[in-house]
Amino acid sequence: MLARKIYFEEHADTGRLDKKKVAVIGYGNQGRAQSLNLRDSGIDVVIGNMEDRNRSRAEKDGFRVLDIGDAAGNADIVLLLIPDERMPAVYRQDIAPNLKKGTAVCFASGYNIAYGLITPEPHLDIIMLAPRMIGVGVRERYLAREGFYSFIDVRQDHTGNAEKILLALAKAVGTLRAGGIPATMEQEALLDLFNEQAFGPAFGRVLLTAIDILIKNGLPPEAVLCEMYLSGEMSYTYKKMAQIGLVKQTDFHSHTSQYGAMSRGIRYMKMGLEGKFQKSIDEISSGEFAREWESPLARLKFSLIKFFATRQKINRIEAKVRKNLRLKEFKTETAPEEIGELLKRPELKNVIDELRDFYEYEEE
Repeated sequence: MLARKIYFEEHADTGRLDKKKVAVIGYGNQGRAQSLNLRDSGIDVVIGNMEDRNRSRAEKDGFRVLDIGDAAGNADIVLLLIPDERMPAVYRQDIAPNLKKGTAVCFASGYNIAYGLITPEPHLDIIMLAPRMIGVGVRERYLAREGFYSFIDVRQDHTGNAEKILLALAKAVGTLRAGGIPATMEQEALLDLFNEQAFGPAFGRVLLTAIDILIKNGLPPEAVLCEMYLSGEMSYTYKKMAQIGLVKQTDFHSHTSQYGAMSRGIRYMKMGLEGKFQKSIDEISSGEFAREWESPLARLKFSLIKFFATRQKINRIEAKVRKNLRLKEFKTETAPEEIGELLKRPELKNVIDELRDFYEYEEE
């Protein structure tokens, strides 16, 4: 475990990576960004990837690409940057059998370790470098020399050098320009999942309710969506929150805005969120969510959720608004081909009815 302080570039020495072979497993959004950053920092990087379009992209970017097992077996440091749900099987089948004694294995999320889905061998260094930024941002901020925050942790120190290797990686990938924040793998998983399962849905429900009530009061959908999020003003406000502070950024708004927000904000103080948030924390911390997500039923439910979520009312409103505003349309993930069969399965009826109600689904 790292000391409880924030780590910056002066705390790390990338020379610790000299003559070390680094294998990045997975060349998706994070894999590509971190690989390019490491290479630009002078690190010897090889990619481990299955035969897919990401492998072809890595080759076009000039990387040497190997099968996952070969990449892991020839490396001194292995960065695991494949999806959480795929990682346990890939680790057991392709990675663990090929790792050399003393290899440093770096996770980008605490999820699989925290919930016992992967149990690393004792002769390995186990570390975590978890960016709080999407892959595109990791690359853009490296190039701009701005940095990005990451949660970092030493879980297992077999060689006695795990901390130095972790900090060297963090510096090479560009995160220590902003700061590496010590957090255990359990803490990282809890924070990540809570943001996704509690704060995000609560915020989304508030946003959707606001849009619905404004349109019901006769305001044009184009104006409503522009005011609520399409203009980008809210994202700009969030940026200013990060730059100068949650309350201090209010000075950029008019006095009318500040008075209205603060005086009327009182009526939303008791929204009953504490109990729901605590329930989410309990489900995450106990491993209940992880166990549920591992079940076959959850994978079927996920397909159904995607189907209903992409067909709720806001999607139809948004499509019309974007067309009227001449905004570019983006392709999104479509429902799997077997969705028709899933909708007919009697054992899923309760799940389907629940999702129909939640997403206010109407046949198109």
